Amino acid sequence: MRDILIGIDAGTSVIKSVAFDLGGRQIAACAIPNSYESEGGKGVVQDLDRTWADAAKTLADLAGKVENLASRVAAISVTAQGDGTWLIDKNGDPVGKGWLWLDARAGETVERLRGDSGDVARFSHTGSGLAACQMGSQLRWILDNAPEMLDGATTGFHCKDWLYFKLTGQRATDPSEANFTFGNFRTRQYSEDVIDFLDLRKQRHLLPEIVDGAVTRHALSDSAAALTGLLAGTPVVLGYVDVVCTSLGAGLYEPGVDTGCSIVGSTGMHMRLATSPDHVQLNKDLTGYTMCLPMPGHYAQMQSNMAATLNIDWILALAGSVLKGMGIEKSKPELLSHVEDWLSEAKETSLLFHPYISEAGERGPFVDASARASFIGLDMNHGFADMVRAVFNGLAMASRDCYAEMGPLPSRVRLTGGAARSASLRRILGGALGCAVQTSEREEAGAAGTAMIAAVSLGIYGSMAECVKEWVTPYQRQAEPADTIMKARFDAAFPIYRQSRLALRPVWHALSHGAAPASEQERLK
Repeated sequence: MRDILIGIDAGTSVIKSVAFDLGGRQIAACAIPNSYESEGGKGVVQDLDRTWADAAKTLADLAGKVENLASRVAAISVTAQGDGTWLIDKNGDPVGKGWLWLDARAGETVERLRGDSGDVARFSHTGSGLAACQMGSQLRWILDNAPEMLDGATTGFHCKDWLYFKLTGQRATDPSEANFTFGNFRTRQYSEDVIDFLDLRKQRHLLPEIVDGAVTRHALSDSAAALTGLLAGTPVVLGYVDVVCTSLGAGLYEPGVDTGCSIVGSTGMHMRLATSPDHVQLNKDLTGYTMCLPMPGHYAQMQSNMAATLNIDWILALAGSVLKGMGIEKSKPELLSHVEDWLSEAKETSLLFHPYISEAGERGPFVDASARASFIGLDMNHGFADMVRAVFNGLAMASRDCYAEMGPLPSRVRLTGGAARSASLRRILGGALGCAVQTSEREEAGAAGTAMIAAVSLGIYGSMAECVKEWVTPYQRQAEPADTIMKARFDAAFPIYRQSRLALRPVWHALSHGAAPASEQERLK
């Protein structure tokens, strides 16, 4: 009996394969730490063959946890980290190493292209802002700076596309990544105008066929079957990009419910559901992503903070450094255990914090590599606890800043990611957004989301809405309504937060070019 679906989720940190029963219950999981490396300062790359070997091993290891796995698998579905450039030749062999979304080499290329008047039309097609992480920007940089890197390349993949190729032998990509990089989200096809804007007409042949896993499947190849221990011919589904799959597993899509979805981890990803092309609201700063969902006419709009819990890591590291100077050693878990106490000790003040602690600046809802974090309104009455509270408030207001650029604030936000475990952060985020916050008990939302696409593709469910009722709804915890007093405070503070971050922009730029306040003696010279 084929009663198991396997979801592969090849993330930046971990590659995992997760087995679910047909009703969505997680049965077993196997994971291997991912491996990538820096290259030449700004480059971040990953070995294609090792990535496939690691993914295949997680599949093979599942057999040790699930009895008679091979004969029970109804389908395998794969998702992975998004963006990047993974090139192969006509024989299917890698051409160099894969560029990751972390690769920053195309930063200046993006600045130049964003300054071109044609970027407005490009953005209207893709619904997605240009970024150094995207294949289009990376290919443009390669052509301008190291064209020999393309020698022998016949196909350009993303990570999940490479794994799908190794599983099935099919060269394909999915509608989500194809369209936010090179396409038109309305038609779900490549846009020749976008390709021409990027000046990639001669490289058009690198773009593989767009395959929608919600309706199309291919068979597990003999070679992949031999390596994984699964049966040749098992249906394999090409999932959508990992952010889309995570949003599916976490509950962004639930007909009749006005939802948003935030993934709060090292970075913050905030998504709004659009139920038609006309419902998509494009950002005036030409930022964010519009991602096709595996349901006709539905989209996930996304704005992403460069740094979310990284700001919390910073304030805790600061506390640890001060204590260490006094001869007191505290680990990160020990410092985290004090956060709730600091938050309860904090006074209700107008202290503001802009959470742009990343050295890469900010990417959502505006793009500025020079953006930097700052406290505004510090005085002698503020203590460390007030600063911790301001950092948490700043994360919440940055989330609201992202949602506000995508349209009306949702009535409910589904929350996932490591920070979702913090009751205080959930309460603060709910107050800032003025909506109920609901977390999922799903441990592996991304793997569940790609398995859900397979469940619909195989006809186990007649629609994604039916699948959600069994795979998502039962795993949602009770919604936590917004604190009305906190909501009122955030409603008053948010316009000041926006005004101050706009006012600081020229200051960031001045500091990034080496300008600094002159001392009194320097000014008198």
